[in-house]
Amino acid sequence: MKIEGAVLERCDAAKPFASSRPITLSALELDAPGPGEILVRIEAAGVCHSDLSVVDGNRVRPVPMLLGHEAAGIVERIGEPLPGAADSSAADPGVAGPGDASPGIAVGDRVVMTFLPRCGRCANCLTDGRLPCSIGSAANGAGTLVGGGIRLHRANARSGTDAISDGTTHDVHHHLGVSAFATHAVVSTTSVVRVDPDVPAEVAALLGCAVLTGGGAVLNAGRPRDGDDVLVVGLGGVGMAAVLVAVATGHRVIGVDALRPKLDTALSLGVSEVYTPEEATAAGITAPVVIEAAGHPAAFETAFSLTAPGGTTVTVGLPRPDARSSIAPLTLTSEARTVVGSYLGSSVPSRDIPIYVDLWRRGLLPVENLVSARIGLDELNEAMDALASGSALRQLITF
Repeated sequence: MKIEGAVLERCDAAKPFASSRPITLSALELDAPGPGEILVRIEAAGVCHSDLSVVDGNRVRPVPMLLGHEAAGIVERIGEPLPGAADSSAADPGVAGPGDASPGIAVGDRVVMTFLPRCGRCANCLTDGRLPCSIGSAANGAGTLVGGGIRLHRANARSGTDAISDGTTHDVHHHLGVSAFATHAVVSTTSVVRVDPDVPAEVAALLGCAVLTGGGAVLNAGRPRDGDDVLVVGLGGVGMAAVLVAVATGHRVIGVDALRPKLDTALSLGVSEVYTPEEATAAGITAPVVIEAAGHPAAFETAFSLTAPGGTTVTVGLPRPDARSSIAPLTLTSEARTVVGSYLGSSVPSRDIPIYVDLWRRGLLPVENLVSARIGLDELNEAMDALASGSALRQLITF
């Protein structure tokens, strides 16, 4: 089928992206879903630093690539059941079979799309979320779907013009198994979790990355005890999601960020105290659980320095691969400290998303408050500039 999507043509383009325009709107051909896959009509998609990290070259991926990995949408078609899926549901073309990671998905369902497929069978998947699926990670790095191959294609232009096709096509890579900056996507059922219709699309979209990552850093990796304070360094979309989940689960939260407007926003979301990094250090602020969500080596050093003796520093930010931080190893021993890395919040999406949905239904998790702007597909270059400047929280594309 023919769709429209936002394609990254090259990595590491010059800033501002509003001028260099590395992302273009393209007419694309989307293959029908294969075994274990579904066709989803995208309703809402969030713009995340993981998208920016591909645009600015921090995470080199194969291009051209259709970006977008945090989204929600409606299932419009289901592919053939996976081999070995043998029960009554497998004979129904409108229901995903039991060989899938998320069985029971039907046409018309709303699904949350997540950026790390989980096969549920590899050794990494058996670590209860601590390690990312090895099969899903390999597919993400290659820009393919977890079942192998590419479902996105674009016409080649005739020599000397961009307007007329020469009748041939080339592949467009998938971003983290999702490629949600488009009207439709074909994804593996291992990349989605069904939610009930009462969960709005804009809420559902944010659950797939920001809340899974930030909230999971608190609940799965940090694991604060009753009465523990939680301190969050880096108050972007993921950091603010960590704030919301920590507040929702009854913890007093301290926010740290270099930008004063973000500190003001954090106070409106229930944070008890806010500081710049310099202010927090000067005041001797510490907490037993500290979440680093900025993805910068200096932020990690700040988070570590603000962790109380016996406490845990959780890092979920994604710095450049060559970034380095300096800490005192003796502190780990003498103060019995723990440093934990947490990818996607150490989450198992099929287990954790229902927890966040329940908190949202009870009025404890107002994830709608993370949305700082609603934009169109044609505004993505400008949206990346806003992310890079630190001025955006969560920009949301709605369809």
